[in-house]
Amino acid sequence: MRESVSAGERLTLTLRYLATGETQVSLACQFRISHNLISAIIPEVCRAIYQVLKDEYVKLPSTEEEWRAIAHGYFAEWNYPLCLGALDGKRILICKPPNSGSDYYDYKGHFSLIMMALVDASYKFMYVDVGAIGRSSDGGVWDKCTLKEGIETKLLNIPEPEEIPFTRKKIPYTIVGDDAFPLKTYLMKPFPGRDQTAEKRIFNYRLSRARRTSENAFGILAARFQVFKNPIRTSPTNVKDISFAAVALHNFLREHSKDTYSPPELIDREDEANGRMHQGQWHQHQHHAFEGLHAMGRGHSNDAKNIRASLCDYFNNEGRVAWQDQMALLH
Repeated sequence: MRESVSAGERLTLTLRYLATGETQVSLACQFRISHNLISAIIPEVCRAIYQVLKDEYVKLPSTEEEWRAIAHGYFAEWNYPLCLGALDGKRILICKPPNSGSDYYDYKGHFSLIMMALVDASYKFMYVDVGAIGRSSDGGVWDKCTLKEGIETKLLNIPEPEEIPFTRKKIPYTIVGDDAFPLKTYLMKPFPGRDQTAEKRIFNYRLSRARRTSENAFGILAARFQVFKNPIRTSPTNVKDISFAAVALHNFLREHSKDTYSPPELIDREDEANGRMHQGQWHQHQHHAFEGLHAMGRGHSNDAKNIRASLCDYFNNEGRVAWQDQMALLH
């Protein structure tokens, strides 16, 4: 019998596949391993990578102290108070699975799976859910998300409302999202519309500044793991394994090799002197990597409006930063 493919070769092959997005036929020629064996090796190694890394590198905070540490990171890095993370959802493009009909066919005419993620202040994924089929409504995806359930049923040990820094106003800890998400007491989104007051523009700029962490996390992921650059040619189950492995490796590399894996020029940055935003190099890789989600419903409560109004007042008064007026005009 021929020698088996070693663990080192299996890992090398899989990492090359994730990083380059090369076809399995091309990998078969390079590694001199049959195409059929490669198709079994890649998902198996991806599952192993995720199982080994997930408990340490892909996890939600489990205590109030850990949640407060996340909020401290957002306040220190992005001047946004009581923030538990940035929420975003993307569509992972796939090739049409056999005998699937229109199940994975989305509103943009692609076949896709949906990834929902919560990101911390340093571009690391704390929570990832992959698997909703492309034709699912985006609102339905969020309604069925285990993160939403955990927040609303108070299973996540999120701290009770606290005072906004430098004020006597108490508000709940919140996550930030874009206009696709509904406004909730635990989820802040921008004020809608174009004709806005200066105060609302300031709020939208400050929220988008914090929310940029999720956009950049997905951007870094797409730039470094180019398997996402084109529709992935494998089963939806294997796409989930590939996605989870890439996220775990992303967090591992952000922790241990940040400057090499994601140097400053790869990430969006602001020039506070002239108010300009400089796009990171990840934008060059983004066109075919991930698709955004549609609006997920407009319903919101008066309590959620009041929390947003309190934050708006804070950003325009006690929580002002020197550059925000100029940046808000360009936002």
